[in-house]
Amino acid sequence: MASLDPSGLAVETNARHRHSWTLGAFGALAGVAWAAALRSYMWQISEAPTVDWTGTFAAIILPGAVCGALLGVAEARREAGLGRGLRWFALAPFVFPVAALAMPGVLWIFLTTGLGGGSVGVALLAVTGGAAMSWRGPVWARVLLGVLAVALLGGLTAAVPLLGGDDLAFTTARGAWVAVLVSSLLALIALATSIPFRPARALR
Repeated sequence: MASLDPSGLAVETNARHRHSWTLGAFGALAGVAWAAALRSYMWQISEAPTVDWTGTFAAIILPGAVCGALLGVAEARREAGLGRGLRWFALAPFVFPVAALAMPGVLWIFLTTGLGGGSVGVALLAVTGGAAMSWRGPVWARVLLGVLAVALLGGLTAAVPLLGGDDLAFTTARGAWVAVLVSSLLALIALATSIPFRPARALR
């Protein structure tokens, strides 16, 4: 059996680490852009839109960076053939509800009224949609997850005129734009969350 070259193994390991950092940084940047776009959607449907440091940056922008970085690292590990534990990265979108519900008073409001559960819906859509697209599980399970993801996407999109009123009716240019904005963002995060469900590449 041929012996491994320690120097070659070290070079390969360092290259993998650099690739992981690169994709993690790229994912974080993409996550920030995604979260900022989601914040503009939230502004549109709000009755009294405001922007503050905690609600915008701590509860939305920062979680977006963390979620994107985790999915970027997941892609680096998948490309490197490191499939063990890869599925855990599919939980990355849940940083959004964790951050949102950690805000003072929000958890109590959610538990007593259900308000503020939109971030939970987004995370569930991302995971179910990602699994439906790439998970190599039973066909019936993938179909069930896909139906759930489409239902969540439809529900969150349909909420645009319900929350925004006549100004955001689908028949108006503004309402159609906001609907396209949120539905495309939801589809995008589901696609990104499909990464941990894809099979790892075979090691050479």
